[in-house]
Amino acid sequence: MNEDRTATALASLLDLLDLERVERDIFRGGSVQSVVPRVFGGQVAAQALVAACRTVPEGRLPHSLHAYFLRPGDPGAPIVYTVDRIRDGRSFTTRRVVAVQHGQPIFHLSASCQAYEEGLEHQEPMPAAPDPETLPTAEELLPRYAHLFHDPEVPQRLLKAREAVDLRYVEAPPFASAGEQREARSQVWFRTNGKLDGVRDDPTLHICLATYVSDMTLLDSVLLAHGRGGWAVGDVVGASLDHAMWFHRPFRADEWLLYDQESPTAQGGRGLGKGRIFTRDGRLAVSVIQEGVIRVPR
Repeated sequence: MNEDRTATALASLLDLLDLERVERDIFRGGSVQSVVPRVFGGQVAAQALVAACRTVPEGRLPHSLHAYFLRPGDPGAPIVYTVDRIRDGRSFTTRRVVAVQHGQPIFHLSASCQAYEEGLEHQEPMPAAPDPETLPTAEELLPRYAHLFHDPEVPQRLLKAREAVDLRYVEAPPFASAGEQREARSQVWFRTNGKLDGVRDDPTLHICLATYVSDMTLLDSVLLAHGRGGWAVGDVVGASLDHAMWFHRPFRADEWLLYDQESPTAQGGRGLGKGRIFTRDGRLAVSVIQEGVIRVPR
């Protein structure tokens, strides 16, 4: 992938997360065109977390967030984020954020931040996965399956949407597996397409970038279990309903992270995805759970 283009894409993503402060607890963010005609859920979640963190005492980092997607966002309009300062305790800070467009709430997030402290330590082991360098990039992968997409422009839209993030599937993604039922599990490696240095290199930004990426592939395991290729091949329609994340250990979004994902259940037009994000040296950095609408067109 062209280095100048990816550097520009990463700079644009960082600008997207650098919200304008309108008032003390009110922020405004822009949007970019998504691969579907609505604001990408990972974008609004990451921006809402940025807004929350802008009001948190220095030295406290997010350890969890819980969010609901209420309405589709309009990518052609700014999003206003209003922060409620729920609590500032001795160790923990709680914030609530409402994202509004056209006078209506489209997203709601609660986040809790904590000052670092020592405590008990254990974690699940990191699952086996091939090295990310051995896997095809999106630029190499997508053209192989261009004939499967319901819209010939989808591959280019997907490539453009992921220029800022190097995301590599360990096995064939859902759009390449339509009609083939597989285990309800998927893995991807990801990192930003470029290093984060200088004034923008802070732990909060890495957490917000991981939040952005976490919504890209989490429901893939639901589709794989049913041999569905997803919206890109037109055999399901879907959208994120809610999203929860727990940040366990420090990590860098510009270094390889393994996103191990599975789906324990799907029912009632909804599917559940669970994910664990590991650093390359095996530390469990983040846990993620999301439920989404998964409907088969009639």
